[in-house]
Order: sequence, then C-alpha cells, then structure tokens
Amino acid sequence: VQLQASGGGLVQAGGSLRLSCAASGDIFSQYVVGWFRQTPGKEREFVAAIRRNSGFTSYEDSVKGRFTISRDNGKNTVYLQMNSLEPEDTAVYYCAAGRGIIVSSTRVRRAYNYWGQGTLVTVSS
Repeated sequence: VQLQASGGGLVQAGGSLRLSCAASGDIFSQYVVGWFRQTPGKEREFVAAIRRNSGFTSYEDSVKGRFTISRDNGKNTVYLQMNSLEPEDTAVYYCAAGRGIIVSSTRVRRAYNYWGQGTLVTVSS
C-alpha cells in the first residue's frame, strides 16, 4: 500500500488543521492506520491510531481531547483533525499503516509496515 500525507501548514496557537492520509494499492479497510510525529533530534513518536472497524482509537496523552482520528474506507483516507494546537505540536507528521497489528502494539512504531512521506505542521506562539 502507498500512503500520501497532506494538510500540514503554518497555524497560530489555538488554531486547527486537518491532516489527510490517502492510501492506494491494497484493501485499505484491512489496515490499522496511525499518525506519528517527529522533531529534529528526537525519536518519531506515536500520536494516534485507528483500527479497521473505526470502533477502536488510541491517542497519545498530550493530544487527547484535542485531536481526533477518523477514517473513510470508501475514500481510502484517514484524517487527523487537530484542534487547540500548541507550539509543542510542531513537527513533521507521518501516517503509517499495517496489517495484523495487535491491540497492544497499536502505539509501536515498528509494528507499521508502510509509511507516508510526512507533512510539516508548524504552530506559532
């Protein structure tokens, strides 16, 4: 499966952005999809994930209540709605996908086989 992330940009603190992850090449609905982010000199960290049936979502603690992950399997797209953005959210955001990821590994970067190219989110104070 190929992934294309988009929607990043520059926004003021308190603003919103919606990231999109468009997939092609396989039956997207069978994949767990996650969002990760990375800043220079730091490890790529988990942000949010959504499992196949959309009934199970997972969030990193600092984004709970501000970010919402959703998917539209008919459009082969996963979204990350980011509200109340903070300067600490500034990073390159990557979407990732994998099949057969067990629930306990949803937040584990190496559990994901496919990665998009990343989209930069910059939040100014």
